Parts: sequence; C-alpha cells; structure tokens
Amino acid sequence: MGRSIGILSLKGGVGKTSVVVSLGDAISGFGKKVLLVDGNFSAPNLGLHLNVVNPAITMHHVLARKANIKDAVRKLDNFDMIPSSVFSNYRLNPFELKEKLKPLRRRYDVLLIDSSPALNEETLAVMLASDSILIITTPDVPSISTAIKAIKLAKQKDVPISGLIINKAHNKNFDLSLDEIEKTADVPVLAIIPYDIEIQKSLSNFVPSTRHKPNSKSSKEYKKLAGVLIGEKYKPFSFRNILRLSPKKVEINREIYYDRVFG
Repeated sequence: MGRSIGILSLKGGVGKTSVVVSLGDAISGFGKKVLLVDGNFSAPNLGLHLNVVNPAITMHHVLARKANIKDAVRKLDNFDMIPSSVFSNYRLNPFELKEKLKPLRRRYDVLLIDSSPALNEETLAVMLASDSILIITTPDVPSISTAIKAIKLAKQKDVPISGLIINKAHNKNFDLSLDEIEKTADVPVLAIIPYDIEIQKSLSNFVPSTRHKPNSKSSKEYKKLAGVLIGEKYKPFSFRNILRLSPKKVEINREIYYDRVFG
C-alpha cells in the first residue's frame, strides 16, 4: 500500500508546487513509483509546471463522477501525475478525494498531494487524504504565521506532521533562523532549500529542478529529504563528512525522523 503525503502551505508564493514536483522526481530517483496529485481544485497549477496544459480528464472529472480515476493518470518521464482543470464548472465535494485515491495506492509507493494555498475545504480534504503532511514555508514572518495555522489545523484533525520544509532560503541575516522557526512552529525542519535562480529556469523548461541541475545544492537537499521520507540514505560527497565536522541541525532532524519511522 502506497504512502500518501500532503504538501501544504496556506500562503501563495512559497514555491509549494515546485517542491511537489522536485520532491516527486527525487523520490522516483530511488526507484520508487511516484504519483503527483493536484488537490488544488480552485487554482490548480501542477499541470502547468509540467507542460500538461489542457488535459482531457482531470481530478475535476473524477470528483464530479464523470470519469474513472485511472483514466486521469498522466504518465511522464520519471513519475505519473493527476492534474486538475484550470477552468471547470463542475460542482465538487473535495472530501471525496481520499476515497477516490484508494485504488491507486496499490499501484504506487508514494503519492504526493499538492494542496490549495488557503485555509479552505480543499486543504482540509488533502490533509484527510494524507498519511502525513509536510508544510512549506519561506523564512519570513508572514509565511511562518500561516504555517502555524496549518500546523494547528493538522493537530486538531490528528493528521501527523512529518516536518517543515524551508524554501527559498537566502542564508542571510534577514532570514529567520532555523532555531527561530522551530521554536515558533514547534515542528522540526527536515529540509532547507536554498534560493536558486536555476529553479526558475527549470520551471520555464517544464522540468523538475532536480533534473535540470541534479548536482545543485537545492537538488542535493531534495534528494536527502526524499531518502529519509522513504527509508533510504542519500549521502553525497561532502568535505564536512571527511573532516568529521558536527552535523547541521537539519541533518540531525532527518536522522531523528529516520530512526523514529524506520528504525
């Protein structure tokens, strides 16, 4: 039975969908069968990230009971995806998402579900369809404040939170520090994705950033996160390991997660 992971942020502009695409590609690199699902029904853009612009069958058709979910799956190079319709007049019940995804959980190792960037029924439906969630934030006060709302909602609904992903980190003193973020959110940070202009270039080419620049710092961080989420170890060459320097806090968090889930 495949594991479903919801990718959440209640604020637009933090790069949530780009994280879904790159993380899905990184997980598939470990030989896993991965399905990306667009659970953002009011403003979907997962397909637009992958040049799937006007698909004939989408999650909207499935939830409107106009199509079988297996017919909505699009096969791409390294993973499969189910897009949603950019324009649709169907009346949907987003809370049917969990039940609709059940048949596909036997076919895939991991399902990554992209959510709406708002506190609404769509976001709650993604939470309830997920075995656990990852919350995306940028290292600034407005993003952290919305992340806290997502954390509070998940805890109210007893949805396990795997951790936070800090995206678009500049590693400058105007960024909130990892300690400040963890203290405020009371959730461990599992990955820090640095700001990288190559990620924007990958979007313009409709490919995951992990494939566009596989050896970049951001790609290596995605691969480390992907490995720990599926019980694999990814350890690229590092002078820090050779010199036996103390591990970074985020690396310790990943080890703790690995031991708790797979140890």
